[in-house]
Amino acid sequence: MIRNKEFKILLLCNSLALVLITIILFALDVNKIAISLVIGLLVFCNLVLYFYEKRRYREIDKLSQMISRVLNGDDGIDFTSCNEGELAILSSEISKMTSNLRDKSNKLLEDKVELANSIYDISHQLRTPLTSMNIVTDMLSSDDLIEEKRHEHVRELKSSLKRIDWLIESLLKISKIDAKTAKFEIKEIKMSDLIKKSLEDFRIIMELKDICLNYKEEDISIALDMEWSVEAIANLIKNCLEHTKPGGSLTIETSDNAIYSQILVKDSGEGFVKKDIPYLFDRFYKGENASKNSIGIGLALARSVIVAQNGTIQASNIYDHDSGKVLGACFDVKFYKSVV
Repeated sequence: MIRNKEFKILLLCNSLALVLITIILFALDVNKIAISLVIGLLVFCNLVLYFYEKRRYREIDKLSQMISRVLNGDDGIDFTSCNEGELAILSSEISKMTSNLRDKSNKLLEDKVELANSIYDISHQLRTPLTSMNIVTDMLSSDDLIEEKRHEHVRELKSSLKRIDWLIESLLKISKIDAKTAKFEIKEIKMSDLIKKSLEDFRIIMELKDICLNYKEEDISIALDMEWSVEAIANLIKNCLEHTKPGGSLTIETSDNAIYSQILVKDSGEGFVKKDIPYLFDRFYKGENASKNSIGIGLALARSVIVAQNGTIQASNIYDHDSGKVLGACFDVKFYKSVV
């Protein structure tokens, strides 16, 4: 406390005031008893001030040590133990600050773990097609390889390259959305146009698998980014078609009310395994019924696009009410007309 510049100034000023008052009292020839009382009172006030300041600086020192412990990683510090006026306010604010910093630190740690897991998942997803490409390349270098096999291996290479390209492209899109750098050009569009564009790349597949499309156009307008929304709905359709057997059906229903616009995408496949449903939209998650070529990124991208446009998505099974048998899977997409 004595080392504190402010306290030194305060002590010096009080001492000078005491000397000055004593001189004035002697100069005025005031009664010695009165002089003694005044001087005694001033000394007493200075002592009270000294011990008050000493206690206050002791609290400050205690607070400083507590902050030091927090900086060294001690999370069990209770700043509310200070009960000294302004110090109580200061300790309360420091408590809030440390709590905030602790939360941010935990969030950063979670982000680091998530990043490490994502890097591992990405490397794992890339390793599979790269390994296949290395094997195929070795086969292609063989001198006695027949022409038919050569064409087959070239097709395999193209397929692997296409898979890698799609994975990287999808990850870049998700990263842009996560970083809020993706540009969504929100315009009034027709729901029927969105569905038609989403179906374009699957017409041939549906024809080859003899899959029946059940879709009735509704005159519904909605404010969305067309290209991003096509990306999302197309991924849902792709998932449904992958799990629909030849001769099955794909059903798309649209509706609109004062709160939200809805899109239901249904298939006639085997449905979801119950334990998979909570994780279907997690990045790189592959359900029990996922195809061997599944990467586990399509549904995650669809959710990112939908959520970024004030929407929600849920997955569920369709059941026969009488027998309880699973009749297929359903994706329920809602785009809300106000922030929810």
